[in-house]
Amino acid sequence: MLRIISANLNGIRSAAKKGFLPWAIAQKADFICMQELKAQRDDLEEDILNPTGLKGYFHHAEKKGYSGCGIYTPHQPDDVLYGFGNAEFDAEGRYVEARFKKLSVISVYMPSGSSSEERQEAKFRYLEAFLPHLVKLKKSGREIVLCGDVNIAHQEIDLKNWKGNLKNSGFLPEERAWLTNLFDKVGYVDIYRRLEPKTSDECYTWWSQRGQAYAKNVGWRIDYQIATPAIAASAKKASVYKSERFSDHAPLIIDYDWSI
Repeated sequence: MLRIISANLNGIRSAAKKGFLPWAIAQKADFICMQELKAQRDDLEEDILNPTGLKGYFHHAEKKGYSGCGIYTPHQPDDVLYGFGNAEFDAEGRYVEARFKKLSVISVYMPSGSSSEERQEAKFRYLEAFLPHLVKLKKSGREIVLCGDVNIAHQEIDLKNWKGNLKNSGFLPEERAWLTNLFDKVGYVDIYRRLEPKTSDECYTWWSQRGQAYAKNVGWRIDYQIATPAIAASAKKASVYKSERFSDHAPLIIDYDWSI
């Protein structure tokens, strides 16, 4: 059995203060993919860099207190890749890939476009640049599990107030079409939707901090595990962990009948 967790932490130091590290250790996961670290290497204590039984691999943003992603694993990878070869977005710390034989586990933090038109344009540039990388990875014959905050809700079932968000970043037609193309044409699999094709309210992984969004469960499903078909077919169970709150996102946990 292979357990993989994806969690946007909205600040790894903040999440640590809310109990994320003991929880992460207790999960006995093979990989914990984290996004939005908001920290540099020198900001992190040893217990965050390498929690008990785990080793951390981090891609930090050049800008302080911004972006960043990482992977915790108890396994020794054959190789770890930082960035996907795009100078603009590699500087923002958005990609780390751990390789084990023929398996790649990737943590990605895809840009949000909600803060300004400039950031939405950057998001579109990212999507255009990132797709060829994913196509190339799939053609390489490796098994891929890509985890992360994609910052896109794919279908109407993936957010509470879809009608009110048709013109908002995260649910724009171009963004949704990008995911549709990734799944239907490129051939990657949305694991949660493979296992839970009809659930709506239980699927959300992010809630706005405005108003009573979390209390009313006015959420979005923007955190994903996306995989190549063979390992996707081995996925057995998916769940969103909400018993504790480490950030404005909730961890997505998926168990696979797979060994590395």
